[in-house]
Amino acid sequence: MAVRPLISHKIRGLYAITPDSGNTGELLDKTQQVLAGGAQCIQYRNKSVDNALRKKQAGLLLQLCRKYAIPLIVNDDIDLAIEIDADGVHVGRDDISVSDARKFLKRGRIIGASCYNNLDLAIEAEKQGADYVAFGAFFSSVTKPEATPVSISLIKQARQILTASVVGIGGIRLINAAMFVHNGCDAIAVCSDLFQAGNVRIRAAQYTQLFAENL
Repeated sequence: MAVRPLISHKIRGLYAITPDSGNTGELLDKTQQVLAGGAQCIQYRNKSVDNALRKKQAGLLLQLCRKYAIPLIVNDDIDLAIEIDADGVHVGRDDISVSDARKFLKRGRIIGASCYNNLDLAIEAEKQGADYVAFGAFFSSVTKPEATPVSISLIKQARQILTASVVGIGGIRLINAAMFVHNGCDAIAVCSDLFQAGNVRIRAAQYTQLFAENL
């Protein structure tokens, strides 16, 4: 049975990014735990498998996310996002532009943009139609160890200028996550500290609670 796409979804709360994994069963199990713990968005990111497996994993994750009415965003691959009818795509500096992605995606789909440590990139991304902008890495990251460090003060600057959702990313762990929420992040993107936790559902719930406490 075809899955029904979400019309719109403001990015806020725990934004979970899947790890590189060829074990589809484990990936689905852990993602379900993340969703049960309260994640508000899942980004499918897998740089370690071939296109056929990526399509399979993304499609299965999409079905899972539908059960929780949570959007699935595809990282860096608009063709895959279109093929599986995902809820959106996340683009980087070297990927398709936000404006071009908006032309190709169906109405109501979510587009996010990596803006690194550059507020001007975020302003331009918002002008082109980005629903959210992501700044980082704020700390050393397993996913992107070469990323340029970013100051938390950039979040406050962005919040004063932008209407798009602001996402913090890069080396975020439960021990440092609260400051991102307190400084104005609409969402925090987490991969390793979430999917490698001893109890994934509880860890997701702990991140989710940070936003509840900040209401």
